[in-house]
Amino acid sequence: MLGSSLAVADILRTEGPAYRQAHAGRLSLGQLKVMAAIEQCRTAALGGHVAACHDCGHTRIAYNSCRNRHCPGCQGAAAHAWLAARQADLLPVPYYHLVFTLPAAVADIAYQNKAAIYAVLFKATAETLLTIAADPKHLGARIGFTAVLHTWGSAMTHHPHLHCIVPGGGFSPDGRRWIACRPGFFLPVRVLSRLFRRLVLEQLTAAHTAGQLAFFGDHAGLADPQAFKRYLAPLREQECVVYAKRPFAGPDAVLAYLARYTHRVAIANSRLLRLDETGVTFRWKDYRLEGRTRLKTMTLPPAEFIRRFLLHVLPAGFHRIRHYGFLANPRRVGNVAHARALIAETALLPRPDETPSNCEPPLASSPPCPQCGGVMAIIETLQPGTQPRAPPHTITAVAIAL
Repeated sequence: MLGSSLAVADILRTEGPAYRQAHAGRLSLGQLKVMAAIEQCRTAALGGHVAACHDCGHTRIAYNSCRNRHCPGCQGAAAHAWLAARQADLLPVPYYHLVFTLPAAVADIAYQNKAAIYAVLFKATAETLLTIAADPKHLGARIGFTAVLHTWGSAMTHHPHLHCIVPGGGFSPDGRRWIACRPGFFLPVRVLSRLFRRLVLEQLTAAHTAGQLAFFGDHAGLADPQAFKRYLAPLREQECVVYAKRPFAGPDAVLAYLARYTHRVAIANSRLLRLDETGVTFRWKDYRLEGRTRLKTMTLPPAEFIRRFLLHVLPAGFHRIRHYGFLANPRRVGNVAHARALIAETALLPRPDETPSNCEPPLASSPPCPQCGGVMAIIETLQPGTQPRAPPHTITAVAIAL
């Protein structure tokens, strides 16, 4: 299989049965469910419907999607729906992008303790940003932000980090003023890095003391408190990676970024090049290099490709997108309205009721007829595992996320 026709689902359908057999008893229930969902995605196994055009009579079969959050083919529709809700939260201020990365030694034990250590990453990041922003020496404001967990590098290796999207300012301590950050500068990265490092180490130690961490294989000895303390000791002298990217060029750019990042999975189907006797070949970026030289291709044996893909299956119920500060869900709507009112009082920025001009609209619930542009209507519902009763005169098999 080559090019745009290749998807992760194709690889799992072709190589998944052998992988499950070779790793019987070593795959988690969550990983098995993800494999099964993606393999069945947009096939007759999940059912679907037959739609016909009122105008020209063109018909087509549409099979249901699996809606699994790890499925590359299902995230486009999910991202559009999520973004439509987020448009109401945008403020007419510059937005900043910060990345907080777990030290490599912590990432090594995170795979065995995903829920606990990913929670530490979220908690330490949130406390770092909220604390430094509230300090009068820096911003002196109560901020809000959205954090998105990514657990992969470009080559699908295990690399847990958080992407944080932050409006450039916040409420004064009394809530009566909007305090804007300096143009082009949000918070000092070195200060953020050192507080983040301290909080990560403190929270890891607390989690170990509370018996929330488990260790296996080469790390089994870390169950001993003193061994774990020695393991963490070198990290107290290492700088944690906190990276601040250039500010976004307005709310449109924020939405465009979120569209690419919020519902991204370990690898997009668009990066896959081929599946053949040599293995799975895909595009990746080597961030140690600059410019176009960082664009490379990699070929992995199918079993290794599947192993890396499954590294990033999240624990059931774990939320990988979270909101903090004045954007936390319970009071978000009221806080956003209050922030707009305060920002408008400054008369320095666009009107808060302006709607971003280039925001992508949500996906239409029923795509138009590909032949004449007319309205398609469902004429038959397909139960899971069934086919249409009789082939329509003109059938185009397509996949639609429902």
